[in-house]
Amino acid sequence: MTQKALSCMAFVLSCLFLLGCESNRDSDGAAVPSDAGPDARATDLVWAINVGGPAYEGIDGTRYEAEASVSGGTVGQMETVKGSQDPFLYKSYRVGDIEVVRPMDNGTYDVTFHFAEPDDIGARERVFDGFAEGERVIDDLDVMSFRDGKVFSALTVTAPDVVVEDGELNVRFEASANQPTLSALVVRSKHRPEQEWQLVWSDEFDGETLDAGKWSPNIWPPRKVNDEDQAYTPREKNLRIENGYLVIEAHKEDYEGANYTSGRVHSDGKGDFLYGRFEARAKLPRGKGTWAAIWMLPSDPFKYATTCEEGEDWQGSSTCNAWPNSGEIDIMEHVGYQMGHIHGTVHNEAYYWLKWEQRKGRILLDDVDTAFHVYALEWTPERIDVFVDDSHYFTYINERSGWQTWPYDQPFHVILNLAVGGAWGRSGGGIDDTIFPQQMLVDYVRVYERAATN
Repeated sequence: MTQKALSCMAFVLSCLFLLGCESNRDSDGAAVPSDAGPDARATDLVWAINVGGPAYEGIDGTRYEAEASVSGGTVGQMETVKGSQDPFLYKSYRVGDIEVVRPMDNGTYDVTFHFAEPDDIGARERVFDGFAEGERVIDDLDVMSFRDGKVFSALTVTAPDVVVEDGELNVRFEASANQPTLSALVVRSKHRPEQEWQLVWSDEFDGETLDAGKWSPNIWPPRKVNDEDQAYTPREKNLRIENGYLVIEAHKEDYEGANYTSGRVHSDGKGDFLYGRFEARAKLPRGKGTWAAIWMLPSDPFKYATTCEEGEDWQGSSTCNAWPNSGEIDIMEHVGYQMGHIHGTVHNEAYYWLKWEQRKGRILLDDVDTAFHVYALEWTPERIDVFVDDSHYFTYINERSGWQTWPYDQPFHVILNLAVGGAWGRSGGGIDDTIFPQQMLVDYVRVYERAATN
């Protein structure tokens, strides 16, 4: 018997009931790596369920029980699911009047819902709300639209801070169009960063001006990247230190061919890092047309490029494939037409939006524009995990299949910016010119490495 099968049997016996334990293989039978490294989130897992399907171990080590504690609706099956490292998890689902009732200790939990639109339908043809413990935690969910207009594609949505006070977790859905659907559910307790992280680089923004030893501003015209509408400038109007914060401020104004201005800074050549924990405490802008981001790009963008000239201005190029080949890691993105939806994403040659295979997660917050939150990333040779405060909501695993899926073996640098419009920022109905000026305030950026152990 294989080691994988033995591991599966041990888990089954420990649960004291007989379950079918699926092998860690994708839909084509390709092996999923079992050496993803120690899972720092393992102790956070409270319960995971594969709705409508058998027990399953995810690529990140999450062990999903066979369906239990779920009632209502009917079970369905999909042949193909894109956009996930765990496509098997989404192939079974329930659709209809679904209810989840599970005994659970009183406490505060983060609940991650897994969906995939099972039918070839259009926008707004399936819309529903999700409730946990009687509170609406997902509002007006259109799985197809939320997943970039794609059907048969995986979507994860995390609702943080669900409070259980009666010894039982209750989840239900209400539809305004068609019927709700659900593929899986994961419940986690709060994640606390491990103590062995050691601070190696930071900016608390306590000076009078931007620290030129740590940051450089981009000076770009509109449409340079992502069809963004703003010009990026280094002016104090757009970039400044004020009251202990980095202020990135967007304005509606005519400036050198642009109708908007804003700021973007990066640490390329001044803060370049291979692995670690990255934190930025920030308060975000609001309103249609804003697109705030805390993210990372490779400091050698040509490492895996195959169509670029040496030294080419690759950002925004339609011929140089430094992006996506050499990778991108998004710690936080927020577009103002979906207030409170925080996105964590990785981009690479194998998995990005043009191939309908982008790997991403989202978490829902009520107060991103009125309160500061810590947006964080933990990056090791085995995995990438993304957090808001103590809530873990997205994981990407090194599949050991080459640079096409893991270009994250090289130093990256940090970028902070507030875009206006752009392809994504405008997709919710254009730009609302009445909202400006808008600010992203950054309290600090901190980078940690694992402390050496004897």
